[in-house]
Amino acid sequence: MAAKKAAKRGGKKKAQPADPNGLAIDAAMRLAAVQGWSDTTMADIADEAGLSLAELRQLFGSKLAILAGLGRMVDEIVLAGSDPGIADEPVRDRLFDVIMRRLDALAPYREGLAAVARDLPRDPPAMACLAAGPLRRSLEWMLVAARVEPWGALEPLQVKGLGLIYLSVLRVWFGDEGEDLAHTMAALDKALGRADALVGALRRGPRGLAGWRRREGDGDEAEAAEA
Repeated sequence: MAAKKAAKRGGKKKAQPADPNGLAIDAAMRLAAVQGWSDTTMADIADEAGLSLAELRQLFGSKLAILAGLGRMVDEIVLAGSDPGIADEPVRDRLFDVIMRRLDALAPYREGLAAVARDLPRDPPAMACLAAGPLRRSLEWMLVAARVEPWGALEPLQVKGLGLIYLSVLRVWFGDEGEDLAHTMAALDKALGRADALVGALRRGPRGLAGWRRREGDGDEAEAAEA
């Protein structure tokens, strides 16, 4: 029944990946886009993917594991497209390129991921598990793909900072209907610019950080006035 409902309301299905892992991920995202993530069960996913429950269980033990599988699949796409030559470019440009390539890889699943983003906050343990495991690993690999040197003992702060940038841009991307993703790219450029300024202020010490805070406050007031 779930498969028929997805096919009817979702229109034509895109070509499905040949491997069972991809079939399950594709089915889960397709169903989430139609009926929501919370209302999508493992049985629904198995039926939609054309797999038995036993086959699905061998692939993924839970819906959270399916999200982790999607993350790994996209990590591989991003890493496969990584060019060692980007190491000569500014860090900001490298991160921009990697994040946009990740969004391009996620594009076929955008509606399903938007449903996940709406429903997952209702399950704090699952959200915390996703953030501490699969999402963190993806962020670490994004830094590797961008050829960004780790900050040693401060690496957790580095990863967290990238996560805040990525999640803020993801929210814009969910609602960006433009083919050129102009709103998404503008949001990403702005977020990276703020991160650049903050890192520069930290390197200059307390005085530089105080100056950065004043500039950020002035910017916020200007944005509020424009609104």
